[in-house]
Amino acid sequence: MKNKIKIIADDKIPFLKGVLEPYGNIEYYPGKEITKDKIIDADALIIRTRTKCNADLLYDTNVKLITTATIGYDHIDTNYCEENNLKWLNAPGCNSSSVHQYITTVLLHIAEKENIDLTQKVLGIVGVGNVGSKIQKAANALGMKILLNDPPRERNESNSKFVSLEKIKEEADIITYHVPLNNDGIDKTYHLADEKFFNELNKMPIIINSSRGEVVETSAIKNAIKNKKVSNVILDVWENEPEIDLELLEMTDISTPHIAGYSAEGKANGTSVCVNAVNKFFNLGIQENWYPTEIPLSKNGNEIEIDCSNKNDQQILSEAVSQTYDLLYDSILLKKSPETFEKQRGDYPIRREFSNYKVKLKSNNSSVEKKIKKLGFKILNN
Repeated sequence: MKNKIKIIADDKIPFLKGVLEPYGNIEYYPGKEITKDKIIDADALIIRTRTKCNADLLYDTNVKLITTATIGYDHIDTNYCEENNLKWLNAPGCNSSSVHQYITTVLLHIAEKENIDLTQKVLGIVGVGNVGSKIQKAANALGMKILLNDPPRERNESNSKFVSLEKIKEEADIITYHVPLNNDGIDKTYHLADEKFFNELNKMPIIINSSRGEVVETSAIKNAIKNKKVSNVILDVWENEPEIDLELLEMTDISTPHIAGYSAEGKANGTSVCVNAVNKFFNLGIQENWYPTEIPLSKNGNEIEIDCSNKNDQQILSEAVSQTYDLLYDSILLKKSPETFEKQRGDYPIRREFSNYKVKLKSNNSSVEKKIKKLGFKILNN
């Protein structure tokens, strides 16, 4: 009988415990405690963004495979891995529907708070990959005008639907970022929103960042807020996480601890990518396309009933969306207790995506029903 492989895993990856134990020796640690001495004889790592996989960690270890249960992979030194025949794998798109839910909730919350008619606003989407494409669909459902910026796609597709960042700076009422973190090169996104960017804004847009904290320069956005270059600021990601800038925290309208992609489905998707990658690489014999068997329901169940009488479409959409996710709870908790940033992520409660919910509309019209379906909800017939 061949020896069991050894796996080191982040202890905050959900739905994982018990799955690989029959096939290997698996040890769990907090992401930042996955150190060289712990992985020296490991065959595989299953991580999140908190574990920096570079030469300092990996050199002279037995690691053959790194899987991360995240869309982003800037925490992995991919050049080092490729030069040393070390296989790595991320989970592209795993939490895109979760971020779609987060951004839709943000848009409708700010619209209600500021008395904004979203059909009269221009949304600039910077980065139109798995996540940005779903934000585009959400904005379509909300009736917004949309500007898309994605230089790599524009080059590859020769598609006139993309616009320059300059056009977004000139015309967008709301700007939302959905780019990977690139520290250099033609598509550098590190400090994409810097002092120059904010000084060149034509309007006072709402700024939303749920991509990577380093995409928005901390000092620059603080100055932009102070100098009234922007109106509302919503941040889910921060430079130097979890040691975030406390002054910026207080200046933002909505602040959350890097949980936009933390729906139960998003987590399950990321975990399944990792399990299936380990299974395939080491030929463990786990069932193909493994997926968690049971994802818990949210505490409010999965049915939403809305009386549409005397409400416009935006109000109805806002009511449906807000019943799936309490955005303000997350924001208040972070502002109250920023020192528990990591604990808030690790102990994040169950949040189910729109597709989990069935909406019953009383006294509705067909137009709002179509919009609710576009957002991903199911409709319960009266």
